[in-house]
Amino acid sequence: MKKVFFYGLIIMLAFILIGAGIAYHLLVKRTVGAYFDSKGVAIHYTDEGQGVPVILLHGFAVNADLNWRRPKIAQMLTRHYRVITMDLRGHGLSGKPHDKEQYGAEVYQDVIRLMDHLKIGKAHVMGYSLGGFTALKLASVYPERFISVMPLASGWENPDRSVFFQYMDKLVVALKAGKSVGPIGEAFGKERKSSFLHRTWVKLMTGFFNDRKALIALMESLEALGLNEDEVRAIKLPMMTVVGSDDILLAGAEALAEVVQNHQLIVVDDADHVQTVYRAETRATILGFLEVNSGN
Repeated sequence: MKKVFFYGLIIMLAFILIGAGIAYHLLVKRTVGAYFDSKGVAIHYTDEGQGVPVILLHGFAVNADLNWRRPKIAQMLTRHYRVITMDLRGHGLSGKPHDKEQYGAEVYQDVIRLMDHLKIGKAHVMGYSLGGFTALKLASVYPERFISVMPLASGWENPDRSVFFQYMDKLVVALKAGKSVGPIGEAFGKERKSSFLHRTWVKLMTGFFNDRKALIALMESLEALGLNEDEVRAIKLPMMTVVGSDDILLAGAEALAEVVQNHQLIVVDDADHVQTVYRAETRATILGFLEVNSGN
């Protein structure tokens, strides 16, 4: 009996180690692309496929591969479009300055500089979570450079009324104390509680797989991505938001739909902030929206 228990324990530990190894590989494996200098900061990007350009912006504390390649979205789009992914500054293979003055508006200006570097006049822009806020800001500041905008798993938080940006101070204090942090959306309290999976994922990524000082600098300048109601209403580009029914940012997506006229809101049933990007419905919806707005 003891031998059976012992061998069973060995087998269980082996499976745990194999699973941990696979998970670690998926987290750290990167697609090798190219770099360009964006006002002194090296930005890593990939440029694949042919056709109408689509720029993909990832979420907070992850990278382009985790956000777009693991769910197979980049691969799907490359069959039909010219797809550009980039690691936002402070993330992935891009430069990670520790000065907050190197973030803020510089985060979305990097996108414009990359477009200029690649000689892209206009493109679709799609962002997930933090990338969605960045895409929305780009649609407001540079509408002439974009065909459409897709803020996925994100929405609009009115800086005049929301506690969203005020919550940054608490997270920055936690990071400076050497702690990992939970989802930014939990600024809203119990009415927008994230799932265990989402909380665990964010704590893992902020605690072990990123440059803590770079994340702090980014979060200290996040208000630069905010838009007031007049700025949001002025956006005339075709817009689509895909968000999970259990996403803590669903209310922000609904607020965006109320303010922007040319807007589609797609809610994916039984999906939270992490799961939406993996759903077949999300992939199909993205393809359909791009087809309609690319003149295909």
